[in-house]
Amino acid sequence: MGRRSVTAERYRLDHSTRRYGSVVIGGSPLKLFRLTEAGSRVLARIEAGDAVDESPLVASLLDAGAAHPVRAADGRPGRFTADDVTVVTPAFGRPPSRRDGAIVVDDGSDPPIPDATVRLDRNRGPGAARNAGLGLVTTPLVAFVDADAHLPDGWLDPLLPHFDDDRVALVAPRVRSTPGPSVLERYEREHSPLDLGPRPGRVRAGSRISYVPTAAVVCRTDAIRTVGGFDESLRFGEDVDIVWRLGEAGHRVRYEPGSIVSHDARPTWAAWCSQRVGYGSSAAPLSRRHPGALAPLRASGWSIGAWASGLFVHPLVGLTISAGSAAALVRKLPDLPPRTAFGLAWRGNLAAGTQIAAATRRVWWPFMVPAALASRRARWGLLLAAVAARHPVRLVDDVAYSVGVWRGIVRERTPAPLVPEISSWPGRRWTSRRTAAR
Repeated sequence: MGRRSVTAERYRLDHSTRRYGSVVIGGSPLKLFRLTEAGSRVLARIEAGDAVDESPLVASLLDAGAAHPVRAADGRPGRFTADDVTVVTPAFGRPPSRRDGAIVVDDGSDPPIPDATVRLDRNRGPGAARNAGLGLVTTPLVAFVDADAHLPDGWLDPLLPHFDDDRVALVAPRVRSTPGPSVLERYEREHSPLDLGPRPGRVRAGSRISYVPTAAVVCRTDAIRTVGGFDESLRFGEDVDIVWRLGEAGHRVRYEPGSIVSHDARPTWAAWCSQRVGYGSSAAPLSRRHPGALAPLRASGWSIGAWASGLFVHPLVGLTISAGSAAALVRKLPDLPPRTAFGLAWRGNLAAGTQIAAATRRVWWPFMVPAALASRRARWGLLLAAVAARHPVRLVDDVAYSVGVWRGIVRERTPAPLVPEISSWPGRRWTSRRTAAR
C-alpha cells in the first residue's frame, strides 16, 4: 500500500484522552502510553494546535482513536475534489432523492425505476447493487449513497481531505434522521442507529465507533475492489462487513461528523420494526465472518461479578467487589495518581452495568424471562434493564432487534452473538506501550 509524502499535519486529541506527565490515557478501548522526552514534546505541540510530522507516536494515537486529524479545517487544497468522486446509488422501488450524474442501480424494482444506469434482473440486495455500480466507476473515489439519503451542498468538503492519507480507505459523514412530528420520527432523530454522534473517530470493531452505515460513505475505489467489494450474500450488515474487512486488510476507516447528511426514517411502525429485525438478523452471519467482533458485552470479569453479586447476593457484596477491583487497578497502573486510576476503574464498572442492561434487552431477555418467573431478584434485574432503556420506544427497538438476532442464531446455528467478551483485569482493557516521537 502506498504512502503519501511526509507532511506536517494538525491533530486534535480525542475527548477521552488525558495526560498525566509522561503518561497518556485515551482511545477506545482505552490505551496507556508512556512517553519518552521526544514523545512528550510532540504531544505538547499537538495540544497547542501546532502541526507535527508523522511519527510512531502520531500513528499510535491515530490507530488507538486517541487523536484525530484536522485536515478540512486547515484551508489547504487536498489531493481530491468532487470531480474525483463517482456517486453510486442502489435503488429499489423508489428513485433517488438526488441524482447529480450518479450511477443509479435499479435493484429489480417493479415497475422499473426510470432512467436507471443499470437494472438488475431481480432484487439481489444492496450489496449486489453497489457492486454492479462499482464496476462502472473510473474515478479514484466512489461514494455509495442510499436512495433515501439527502445530500446537502458541500457534503464532500470535510470528507475528501482524509484521503490525502493513502492508508484511509473509507470516510463516513454523520447520518441524521430527517426530522418530523411523529413519535417515531422524533425517536429516530435522537436515537437512530445510523447516527453515530458529533465526535469524530477511528472506526474499528470493539471500539466506540465500531461501524458506519453505508447510507452515505466515500471510499477509495481500488481499496474496495481489492477486498472484493460488498458481500452479496448479506441482505443486512454488508456495510459493517466491508468496514471490518477494510480494517483487517490494513486500511484506516474514519468517521467525520463535520459532514452531515439526512436519511428518511421508515414511514410506519411495521416497516420500522421490520428494519430492526433485519439489523438483528445480521449479527449471526457477521459473527461467523468476524469472530468476537459482535460480542453483546465487553467488560472485565470483576465488573460482571460485581453486578451479578449485587443483584443476586447482596448490594454490599457487589459494592465490595467493585471497590476491590478499582483498588487492584491502582496497583496495576502505578504511573497514574491513585485517585485517577481508582476513578477509571469505578467508571468502568458503572459502564459495565449499562452494557449488561443493554445486552439483556437486546439478546439475553429470553433467558431472563423464565428466570424472572421463579426468582424475585431476576425480576428486579429484568426491570432494571428495562428502566435503563430510558425511552419506551427503545424497548420496542431492542426487542425487535433481538428477534432478528435469534432468527439469525437459529439459521446460522451459532450462539456467537450471545457470548460476552470477558477480560481478566478490572476496568477497561488496557494496552501499555512506550512511545517515542520517532
